[in-house]
Amino acid sequence: MNMSFLDRWRKRPHAHPSVPLAESVRADPESVVELLSECELLRAQAARAGVELDDSARSLEALDQLQPVWRDDPEVLPWLGNDAGLYLGTVLVRTVRGAVWHVWPDGQPVVRLASGREIDVVTAGHDWADSGAPELSQVYAEVSET
Repeated sequence: MNMSFLDRWRKRPHAHPSVPLAESVRADPESVVELLSECELLRAQAARAGVELDDSARSLEALDQLQPVWRDDPEVLPWLGNDAGLYLGTVLVRTVRGAVWHVWPDGQPVVRLASGREIDVVTAGHDWADSGAPELSQVYAEVSET
């Protein structure tokens, strides 16, 4: 994902393995959250299949049931995997108490739980798009229980 506002952030020295996304850019924090939740390609794929992505855990279950037609297109697959991870992160941030977006020093957005545990949602999204496992709803269930 190429986000120009992250270029400034990447040049900053870091005292911690990750820093809050809202602190890493000079932008309105809600705008950054909205940007990460766009997931246009995933939302379009879901809409074509009649699935509404309403940022709920139930919508993750619906995504898990989609026919993986994107696996036939090597150009779409990485983008869809990225969107799936960002969507998983969006659902976590909006529904799990204390979950927030953070960014690793390499620019990778992750979700940090109140416990301090960090979830690499983008990698989970790529795994789901590539092979269907683990299911997005399974990742959500495991993470939301901690």
